[in-house]
Amino acid sequence: MNYSRELKNQIFNIIQKESDKLKYPTYVVGGWVRDLLLKRENTVTDIDFVCVGSGIILAEKVALTMGKQARFKVFKKFGTALISYKGENYEFIGARKESYRSNSRKPIVENGTFEDDQIRRDFTINAISIQLNKDDFGELIDPFNGIEDLKNKIIKTPGNPNKTYSDDPLRMMRAVRFATQLHFEIEKESYEAILRNCERLSIISQERITEELNKIILSPKPSRGFKVLFETKLLHQFFPELVKLEGVERVGKHVHKDNFYHTIEVLDNISIHSKNLWLRWAALLHDIAKPQTKKYEKKQGWTFHAHEFIGGKMVPGIFRKLKLPLNEKMKYVQKLVALHLRPIVLAKDIVTDSAIRRLLFDAGNDIEDLMTLCDADITSKNINKVKKYLNNFQSVRKKLKIVEQKDQIRNFQPPINGIEIMQLFNIKAGKEIGILKKSIKDAILDGKIENNRDEALKFIYKKAKELNLNK
Repeated sequence: MNYSRELKNQIFNIIQKESDKLKYPTYVVGGWVRDLLLKRENTVTDIDFVCVGSGIILAEKVALTMGKQARFKVFKKFGTALISYKGENYEFIGARKESYRSNSRKPIVENGTFEDDQIRRDFTINAISIQLNKDDFGELIDPFNGIEDLKNKIIKTPGNPNKTYSDDPLRMMRAVRFATQLHFEIEKESYEAILRNCERLSIISQERITEELNKIILSPKPSRGFKVLFETKLLHQFFPELVKLEGVERVGKHVHKDNFYHTIEVLDNISIHSKNLWLRWAALLHDIAKPQTKKYEKKQGWTFHAHEFIGGKMVPGIFRKLKLPLNEKMKYVQKLVALHLRPIVLAKDIVTDSAIRRLLFDAGNDIEDLMTLCDADITSKNINKVKKYLNNFQSVRKKLKIVEQKDQIRNFQPPINGIEIMQLFNIKAGKEIGILKKSIKDAILDGKIENNRDEALKFIYKKAKELNLNK
């Protein structure tokens, strides 16, 4: 089969000319070829090239031809080179063969034939290549029947899966990631090899594991990946907090739902509405504290009191362990986890303006994301119950809008700040300032005074009198 018509990007013609000058057999390989055959949208902006020769020399020649806009970088340690050009990355490598030590995924590398390079690829669907030299430009090379595996939607290794995964355990995470993204199945022998080698994941850096995990979370239906991660025990190696959610307990007629499967269902629900990675993380962690807060009470059955607050406190530790960013993204997830029950409580009861104001104040600009999370959290099999909750949430949303327009509570700053309070009452910084500031905030949120300076002044003079502060 010839795919020369599909090689429209100028990079292919440039590489063809430069590789012919060097007399290097050269190929485009990997995800770009796979997605071309799957007729997927152009999701791959990193294109991999293999030559039988020096990938660094070829890349240097190509970069010079492309001109000043091409940024060229060499990674001598890995024997690779990278060209960045107009939002795309082109990686060049010389054909090689690899051998591994038991305590490291970093291979011992030697120059090799193109066949050596193909057998070292992770999966058959990523070992399909297209030749770029003039005489065979566009010719497809498929040594491991990867096209058949694409048709049958199978993830399979080119060689012995036990050796493939033991040599480079990150490939187990990649297998789950590709199966999730492409909606494929992991071939039985390969699946069993992952289960046998799951503990080998310990030699992989957490950063690389989390990189693959985030790609699974960002897939159209993440629950597929999390089920496989759980069943193969890969999840157990790096995310025991999530594993602990699995399972149910029964006392008499009282049984609680399986919080692991509930969680990944919530994640799927969120994924329908948002591609925000951190909102998806909030969905994944929203019930993370349920195992340690679970308690059976005769009158109520199973309870998980304060799991939202404890869960919020767990977020920084989980982010730190998984090497996720410890910045505003973490704080955003922490906030949503801690607040995720508030709208649900409001949806059950008569909604007061005061409760709405406090929710607006605490959630700030993340109120819409919080409500999206709450919608996703309704996973009951009782259709009428789901409908009732979603209708109640609509009432909460309307109330939020009305109160916000009227009181301007979201991210509001008290009409009188600490410096002004010190000037008004001729006092130094101390606990009284904090008490007065909090009293103004609470009075506004409780609807005792309007959110303006005049009302705040009247209120603060009265409050100061109670504290024996004189003007």
